[in-house]
Amino acid sequence: MAPTLTTNPTLKLTPEPLTPINFAPFGTAICSPIPRDLNVAPQPSNLPPYSPAPVLANQNSALKYSPISPMLDRYSTGPSGTASSARLTMFCCFPRPLRTITQGRSSSKEVFDVRILERHPFTNQTFIPVDLSSHSTVGNGEEEPIFLVVVAPTLKGGVATAKNAAGETITIRDPPDLKNIKAFIARGGQAVTYGVGTWHAPMVVLGRRRVDFVVVQHVNGVDDEDCQEAAFGEGIVVDLGEKGEYGRKANDPPKLWTAKL
Repeated sequence: MAPTLTTNPTLKLTPEPLTPINFAPFGTAICSPIPRDLNVAPQPSNLPPYSPAPVLANQNSALKYSPISPMLDRYSTGPSGTASSARLTMFCCFPRPLRTITQGRSSSKEVFDVRILERHPFTNQTFIPVDLSSHSTVGNGEEEPIFLVVVAPTLKGGVATAKNAAGETITIRDPPDLKNIKAFIARGGQAVTYGVGTWHAPMVVLGRRRVDFVVVQHVNGVDDEDCQEAAFGEGIVVDLGEKGEYGRKANDPPKLWTAKL
């Protein structure tokens, strides 16, 4: 059970569409830099400048962009000195229940209550949605997968008090900086890398359908070095607007990303 902070913050977050620029302080937002309807590989010289620059690959049938997101392993600085290894994991994430707030007689909005954040102090972590063939906005009317990304930087050198499962008061070092917590809405065509030490909510899938993610990170099997958690009472709320509105807020991302190394 995650320790619960003894101070109960009251925060209302309005999510933004996930873009490489606005997510840069927290990690890397990954999306294709070319339009979805481009189905013939162009010459790289005919494309606008990108970073990283593309090269033709696969017998000129593909554009290769590398690197797009780092794979960082800082376990050598951990207290235990236990070596790590890279790991691929599958997370099958089901839609989260949302809370409905009535507004007047004829309208209501949906909110998500953030009750826990976690961080990986010695590795970054990338969530890559897969099996998107079952989600399409073309022909069968199914909606595109949408997921909510909630992040906060680490308050480096700071401390916070919390209660553990036994009711004892403990200290959380380098707690989440809740003054700078942010929420973003991502689409099925995007992946996200949480930077080393970035506090984040466990994955929040919106809509009606499950989303499966391949997750890339390093682990060493030492619980407190692999993952640290901080729980909250009521008070941190993501305002998703009128029912279904969050899907319309998540506009297509810019056709350019920059690898954050």
